[in-house]
Amino acid sequence: MVVFAGQGDPHRSLSLLWRADAPPPTRGGPGPKPRLSVDAIVAAAVALADEEGMGALSMRAVGDRLGRTAMALYTYVPGKSELLDLMYDAVHAELPTAYPEPDPADWRAALTAWAGEVLEFHVRHPWVLQVSQARPVLGPHEYAGLDTLVALLRTTGLQAGVLRRLVGTLFPFVRGSAQAVADARLAAAATGSSDEEWWAARSAALLELVPDFAERFPAVSGLEAEGPVEPYPGEGTEDAEAVPYPEREARETFRVGLGVLLDGIEAARVGRT
Repeated sequence: MVVFAGQGDPHRSLSLLWRADAPPPTRGGPGPKPRLSVDAIVAAAVALADEEGMGALSMRAVGDRLGRTAMALYTYVPGKSELLDLMYDAVHAELPTAYPEPDPADWRAALTAWAGEVLEFHVRHPWVLQVSQARPVLGPHEYAGLDTLVALLRTTGLQAGVLRRLVGTLFPFVRGSAQAVADARLAAAATGSSDEEWWAARSAALLELVPDFAERFPAVSGLEAEGPVEPYPGEGTEDAEAVPYPEREARETFRVGLGVLLDGIEAARVGRT
């Protein structure tokens, strides 16, 4: 399921994102009900999406978490569209923005650290991956994350036009890698079969039904024949083996792919000089 941000009233949505309007007063009353605020509503919605996924998100479900009706929330947040924008921007506050001033000679280490932290951010909040990048939220935390990446990329010395395209390359790459990790974690629970069971059953069936597989797909089959895959960092340790194989594969693909992208940046820098 893909959802698009920015579907609410533009002025109201941006006012809430940037806290440009004074929030409505909190209302006390008898009993232990929590006092409502935009921040409390957003926090409850994020917790709901983290635990149950985007499909569980509704104004009623968020109200239930806060011990209020959905109608009580509308005084603070006009609707689900605006709530989604607020949630998306709020969690982006977790992304680090206070990197040490990057050394132009060590731009690669800085970008590697950035990519790893952005990957883990998306793995913590997999519902964020369902928010399309076609239309940004335009909130302060989203902009802070973008500003951080641009600042890191500037240390490469490449021209602004190239940097814009690198931003458009690195973010989708990291998001795609995070999606692979998130899917690997979800697959067993969603399908009711372990990865080992799934591969064992289908591998056996494929060998039986397509005995000439290697001849029909020589390039794919040749990858196995040409040599073993490089070991994962820490492979064979108890910590590494505790991570399911599909997730280890996704993380190693991220590591190798990121290295190739950074090699490309280095080649562009050398070519520029």
